[in-house]
Amino acid sequence: MAASPIDEMAEQASEYFRDLQRRICEGLELLDDSGRFGEETWTREGGGGGLTRVLVEGAVFEKAGVNVSDVRGELPEEIAREVPGEGRGFRATGLSLVLHPRSPMIPTVHANVRFLAKGQTGWFGGGSDLTPYYPWREDVIHFHKTWKDCCDRHDPGFYPRFKKQCDEYFTLPHRGETRGVGGIFFDYLKDDLSRIFAFVRDVGDSFLGAYGPIVQRRRGEAWGESEREFQLYRRGRYVEFNLLHDRGTNFVLMIGGNIDAILI
Repeated sequence: MAASPIDEMAEQASEYFRDLQRRICEGLELLDDSGRFGEETWTREGGGGGLTRVLVEGAVFEKAGVNVSDVRGELPEEIAREVPGEGRGFRATGLSLVLHPRSPMIPTVHANVRFLAKGQTGWFGGGSDLTPYYPWREDVIHFHKTWKDCCDRHDPGFYPRFKKQCDEYFTLPHRGETRGVGGIFFDYLKDDLSRIFAFVRDVGDSFLGAYGPIVQRRRGEAWGESEREFQLYRRGRYVEFNLLHDRGTNFVLMIGGNIDAILI
């Protein structure tokens, strides 16, 4: 029996995400100078699994996680009701990363690209956002310009739309705070999947160019104990968002994904 277009797209996306993980980890090791990624393969009861890659106690990165997963099976009924498509059968594949630098002068960064299918309905999502502890205007401009250029190569309406969605999503409403300085965020992109996949690949391929120059500019900035204390204080806010509001965290926990990977 021939694979359906949705199944073929899931396979192409999964292959791309695995290659992207390799390339991003190689680029981050070059940025760090001394740290190297360890890796752990995991399997999910019910179908699929993934590869968790983590760099710990590097010269630049205190902890950096770059994870890929490709899981399938049946969604819990409460999730199945909330997402497009028929039935409960699903497949979800993607790459997610969070990089926590040692220096408070270098921002934390998050990025994610993913493809989900339920029945014969499939869609892409993803984005990237920056969380500086001590923001520099030129760094924020560079980060956003990289994503605007990426979006504009595919649709001039993407950047204003996805920037707004990022600003609205990455907030702590109970504190009246944003998590950082934003970026882009998109979900449920399902019209003309081939065109959207080209955009998602561009997002993945643009990540190192969005973040790497900021690391290079800030790695030599001086900092002390007070800056370190403020960094840890702001990391607490980051944890609050992930545990209370992050949809990806909740999704993976509810489908029985890898706990260590999602709480990296």
